[in-house]
Amino acid sequence: MRNVVEAGRFDPFKVHWLEAQGDFRFLADPFGLWHDGALIVLAEAYDYRTCKGVIEAFVLDNDFRILERRVVLDEPWHLSYPFLIEEGGDIWMLPEAHRSGRLTLYRAVDFPWKWERSADFSFPCAAIDASPVRFGTQWWMFYTPPFPKEGRQETLKIARADSLFGPWEDLSPLPVRRDRGSARMGGTPLIVEGSLILPMQDCTQSYGGGLTLLQTPLPLNASPVWEIRSSLAPLAQWSPFTDGAHTLSQAGEVTLIDAKRMRKAPLRRLALEAGRALRSAWAE
Repeated sequence: MRNVVEAGRFDPFKVHWLEAQGDFRFLADPFGLWHDGALIVLAEAYDYRTCKGVIEAFVLDNDFRILERRVVLDEPWHLSYPFLIEEGGDIWMLPEAHRSGRLTLYRAVDFPWKWERSADFSFPCAAIDASPVRFGTQWWMFYTPPFPKEGRQETLKIARADSLFGPWEDLSPLPVRRDRGSARMGGTPLIVEGSLILPMQDCTQSYGGGLTLLQTPLPLNASPVWEIRSSLAPLAQWSPFTDGAHTLSQAGEVTLIDAKRMRKAPLRRLALEAGRALRSAWAE
């Protein structure tokens, strides 16, 4: 990821894509780390037929071939953005789950296949795309608040704690940034040459339309001064995935990204919506 940040563009680097998901489904928000010689990637697996995401894990070898994959976290609510943290000898996941009404931290009981909720973790709100980073003895959390709904693509807030588990303190009642092009988190915070770099979603044209690299000098404070370092857009050679780039995260020397294509199929969409309505009526 550092190489991409320093280059400020995608084109010098070769991309290896995971296999397509099939109709009515997509993968997004990849986060990963190396474990026992394999690259473990966790991602949101979304199904339009259920309007709900679950978290899938992928085990990849050194040639990025999938050795194993399966759903590892499925809740009654939508899940996405499975941010991974190594802390205290354990591996933790902090997925986006604002429809549950809270932000929940999970500990890996058997990484990456089995997870349990941490009863010790608490956060002031059901933060969206929460991305923690530690500097010295303090933890900082960058996130988007769940309300108001119209601000979910353009609002950034910061909280601080002495421990990953909290208590977390919101540093200001007001957002530290409002900008549809660079205020919602989109990946792993990174320190480069005395500055904190945040990958942010650029939603000016569409949700997940691109990425903006935001930076602020260290040490951090409650009122950071932000500067746009560069913008990252999908490349023509990524075809057909040229309609957006949504997440940039680090897994050792590997950089994880997601890209999208938009397919207009009105008849299939009508059939999908009719099927959902029929299932809902049957359930009632």
